[in-house]
Amino acid sequence: MLTTDPGSERGAPSLDLAERRGPSLGTWGRLAGAVVAGLLLYVAFPPLGAWWAAPLGIALVVTVVDGRRLRAAFGLGLLVGLAYQWPLLHWTGEYVGGVWFLLLAALTVVVALPIALVPLVTRLPGAPLWAACLWVAGEALIERAPFEGFPWAKLAFGQPGGPFAPLASLGGAPLVSFAVALSGAGLWALVRALRGPRRPRAVAGALVAVLLGPVAGLAVWPSVASGPPGPTVTVAAVQGNVPRAGLDFNAQRRAVLDNHVAQTRRLADDVRAGRTPRPDLVIWPENSSDIDPIRNPDAGMEIQAVTDEIGVPVVVGAVLSGTRAADGTLVQGPRNTAIVWLPGTGPAGTYTKRHILPFGEYIPLRPIARAVSPLVDRVTDFEPGTGSGVLPAGPVRLGVVTCYEVVFDDAVRDAVRGGADLLTVPTNNATFGYSDMTYQQQGMSRLRAVEHDRAVVIAATSGQSAVVAPDGSLVARTGALFTPGVLVETVPLRTTTTLATRVGPAPEWVLVALGLGALVVGTVRRRQERA
Repeated sequence: MLTTDPGSERGAPSLDLAERRGPSLGTWGRLAGAVVAGLLLYVAFPPLGAWWAAPLGIALVVTVVDGRRLRAAFGLGLLVGLAYQWPLLHWTGEYVGGVWFLLLAALTVVVALPIALVPLVTRLPGAPLWAACLWVAGEALIERAPFEGFPWAKLAFGQPGGPFAPLASLGGAPLVSFAVALSGAGLWALVRALRGPRRPRAVAGALVAVLLGPVAGLAVWPSVASGPPGPTVTVAAVQGNVPRAGLDFNAQRRAVLDNHVAQTRRLADDVRAGRTPRPDLVIWPENSSDIDPIRNPDAGMEIQAVTDEIGVPVVVGAVLSGTRAADGTLVQGPRNTAIVWLPGTGPAGTYTKRHILPFGEYIPLRPIARAVSPLVDRVTDFEPGTGSGVLPAGPVRLGVVTCYEVVFDDAVRDAVRGGADLLTVPTNNATFGYSDMTYQQQGMSRLRAVEHDRAVVIAATSGQSAVVAPDGSLVARTGALFTPGVLVETVPLRTTTTLATRVGPAPEWVLVALGLGALVVGTVRRRQERA
């Protein structure tokens, strides 16, 4: 409510104190609310997959920080970030010890930053819109920093099974995150409008904010679900399994390679017996050959033999050895590479992973990390690659997005813009044991399928491998983790591009600009109120 401050010489309008601070929750109520908000954001993600919990979490985030000063809101944001990121990302420390707390601390701070700024826009007209834009700005930051980005916890990645997901085809993951945050902030605005004197315009505006995202998503869904007819291809994803979970899985590197050879040979037997249709392409997972098959003839001969037996190209996830100087020092680290292996001729095209995993494929701040946990010395720093990840593989122009890269908008978009008509996510989840990481990654792959109208084949060393249709639905998946298996499915090859593919990062930058503009206006207003 606007009142006139009797102590002001100008009689300037100012916000009533109770309204400025919002509903009185009390300190402990706000602290508890921040924790619950973070947990709600977490449970939206697979394997729990309660997509509807994310808008509730955002509503609670805005509620607990509304009316707080910057320092208090930042502290509450830290609690939200901790409750959100800890259960979601604990898999990063599964086998490297307490060093993962460095990552957790950095990400928690980055999550808290936009939350701390929300109170500056909650009294502006259209507050839910500006709060949602600030959330997208925070995710844009996490896409790029710290450690060259770690955007695993984008709101969009918890939405593959919900009504917000079709919006990915229009504006990518940033638009989905925006719609979820808008709906949540709209819930906060609706409760606020209903608690005070009834203002029909305020109630109507809040309802629009709540419903706009899911209604728009449902309206877009028919175009997502009805793809154009076109050619198809039969693809096999081979899951060979590993001797044991964790970083030690590659202590028996030959066994991992042998497992994938054995499963592919079994597939060839089934094809000859007529039990399985002949695939046009076979995809092995990341790290399926941690023995460099280019420098080690025995590994290369084994891969060549089974490729000749199956008679179609095999995409092999291999670790290519680093390069050493004459004195033995490493001048170029090992490379995480996908190799197209052809029957009769051997290795052809390659793609080396561009976005490598911090605390998994390289250790940031290694001296500090070593002081936290000596286990970091078990991780050798990999060398990032370049390129769009498009590999000609038989009848397919395959877009390779290796494991962790699926979280980066540019990695997937570059592959599709480069001409990929099918996407694959070769992944080695054995490194992270029996954690939820594989299911979270599967949810991300489903969203990417919708975003770019491409089928996605996930080939995992130890599970869960899956085939995803262009509409984001699961066509097939393997069963329990750490069991071998093979998926053979026919999938469409698409060459059309969605609006999201064509406009690229533009929606994200527009939303960020709107959020920053609202932040400036909100800051000026607050200073005027205090003057």
